Amino acid sequence: MAGKGSGKLKVTLPSDNEILLARVFDAPRHLVWETITKPEYVRRWFCCMDGFTMPVCEIDLRVGGKYRYLMLASDGSEVGFHGEYKEIVAHQRIVHTEIFDPYPDSPALCTVTLEERDGKTYFQNLVQHTTKEARDMHVQSGMETGADLALDRVESIAQSLGAPTRGGNSTVHAVR
Repeated sequence: MAGKGSGKLKVTLPSDNEILLARVFDAPRHLVWETITKPEYVRRWFCCMDGFTMPVCEIDLRVGGKYRYLMLASDGSEVGFHGEYKEIVAHQRIVHTEIFDPYPDSPALCTVTLEERDGKTYFQNLVQHTTKEARDMHVQSGMETGADLALDRVESIAQSLGAPTRGGNSTVHAVR
């Protein structure tokens, strides 16, 4: 991993097969939504391991649509995830499956919710595994550190999307 995250992420285990990731972003919900759903931004935050690139980031954001993330290490090894969108409520909720390529028969169901209060976004991702063993393997993978780093990047990107453009006052003229 590329360093240590901010520690703003809270990870709990609500049941024998669930992981709950929770965090508050200092950014409005619509910008967090954009950051977590558009490939050009997902490439910047999802792949947070040193020496990795993300040559594949495909998102078909619709119910029944699929996504695919593939990270490539400098030694040629691959880390991939894919899944299908089950429910989408724009700017509020995404439910999708998540399959880690080495374990195609062990899908998780992820429910991501975003709630805005006072210009901040309250993020939760409830990851439901099919077994306690799968949940425990996920927890022991180092996911907490990676997720903390990735979500720090989500916040930074979302904040940058809302930042005013530099260069002082400019006038835009419509061409007719």
